[in-house]
Amino acid sequence: MLRALSIKNFALIETLDMDFSEGFSIITGETGAGKSILLGALGLLQGKRADLGSLKNNTEKCVIEGHFVIDKYDLNSLFEQLDIDYEPTTIIRREILPSGKSRAFVNDSPVNLSTLQELSMSLIDIHSQHQTQELSDESYQIAIIDAIAANSKLLIVYQEQLKLFKKNKSVLKSYIEEQVELLKEQDYNNFLLEELENAKLQNVSQEDLESEYEKLNNVEFVKEHFSHSWALLNGEHGGVIQSLKEAKAALQKTMSISKDYEGLFERISSSEIELVDIANEIEEQLERVVLDPEQLQLIHEQLQLIYNLQKKHQVNTVAELLVIEEGLSQKVFMATDLDDKIERMQKELVVQEEQLLIQCIAIREKRLEAIPKLQNQLIEILSLLGMPNATFKIELKDATAFTASGKDEVELLFSANKGMSFGLLKKVASGGELSRIMLAIKAILARYSNLPTIIFDEIDTGVSGEVADKMGDIMKEMSNRMQVFAITHLPQIASKGHQHYKVFKTSDDETTTSQLILLDRDSRIKEIAQMLSGKDITESALQHAEALLN
Repeated sequence: MLRALSIKNFALIETLDMDFSEGFSIITGETGAGKSILLGALGLLQGKRADLGSLKNNTEKCVIEGHFVIDKYDLNSLFEQLDIDYEPTTIIRREILPSGKSRAFVNDSPVNLSTLQELSMSLIDIHSQHQTQELSDESYQIAIIDAIAANSKLLIVYQEQLKLFKKNKSVLKSYIEEQVELLKEQDYNNFLLEELENAKLQNVSQEDLESEYEKLNNVEFVKEHFSHSWALLNGEHGGVIQSLKEAKAALQKTMSISKDYEGLFERISSSEIELVDIANEIEEQLERVVLDPEQLQLIHEQLQLIYNLQKKHQVNTVAELLVIEEGLSQKVFMATDLDDKIERMQKELVVQEEQLLIQCIAIREKRLEAIPKLQNQLIEILSLLGMPNATFKIELKDATAFTASGKDEVELLFSANKGMSFGLLKKVASGGELSRIMLAIKAILARYSNLPTIIFDEIDTGVSGEVADKMGDIMKEMSNRMQVFAITHLPQIASKGHQHYKVFKTSDDETTTSQLILLDRDSRIKEIAQMLSGKDITESALQHAEALLN
């Protein structure tokens, strides 16, 4: 329940601190006194969007704070789900800064508006006149039936299964889309893969092939120059090695004369050994250089294949071609693997759909049991509200697809008078009838729901006399189960409250301010008397007001 409300710098309110009680509370005041401001402040605590124009003084921040006593309402799991610290007295605060920025806090922890909206749905229901249009909303009609049918636990399990079912359907759709794309490219990918596999590029060194090709392609040229080089080194007449030997023999004769001469001899000896080794190596290489046209052609073809593949795939190395080959292999495998994935997911979805249908049947059975209760209770309450001949027919039909509430579509048919045929509620009920039907529904829901607080904003518009008196009785009876506020202009309803608050405006030369006070018995008599007779309160109005209170 709403235990306390604090408002600072909001609309016409400078500062307001008010405590509230259990039971049935009345709020009255002249039109424009500020009742809508109170509702606007509470709306901010429900997570509605803030408006910078709501600041009374636009140089200071606006702060609205509500204290909600919730220890009897088993909301721990909701707080855990929303990742908020639970407190038996939970404090919700909204701040609007002069910059226009808005902040929200629950038990001093910052929260976003969607979290605040979800939390407030379990704390307070503000029912204004335009909300009667909700009765035309099929999801709201289903929610009413489910509240009476106690379907909440079944719906939680069902919705979790539906969430998984939709997720898997989405996965299946992505598999199929991916498969379609892969199939479009599969033939081409297969061709590219086969082309790369046939090239047998594993363990192939492009550098070695190119080197070998150069050797085979230049056999005659190499043989000619190797032969010439060998002849220069080993020629019978004046070869380099022969000349070197003669020089070595000459230097050997001078070795004993000086150490320096001995060094020259050693160096020329080393040179002779090196040149002889080079000449032998040239001779060996010359023997190996053999013309092999077939091998040359094979290497040429292999290199040409590599060059063509590199050009096609726009790469420069065999290693890059191997990476492309691996990628193509995976794509081809994926196309085949997707068939298995799609088949498995389709089978899984069939099982999940069967489970959902079983759950929907269980939900529907409880709804079918609840519908007669709802119809009878509506008829009973509406009879008290001046609609003795009102009747309802609520029908469930199969929906074409699974929804968050199951696989049912609902038709809420209504007839206000005897002899009138049934029609869709939203088409045949007048505004006044919709208001009374909504009050009846709220009264019924109070018996089944666990909502701490409800506020009725002028739900009595367009009614008077005995109907208004019965409306007051219904709201008072609701207050046995929850905290009820009624903003009203009717003395019959105002007299039913356990406590009575008045909204009024005060003005000075500079500003106008809205205030809210709790009336004592004498003030309450005067307020109800004024509601009866206007500003000029008569003695008979005072007596009538006191009689109403008694």
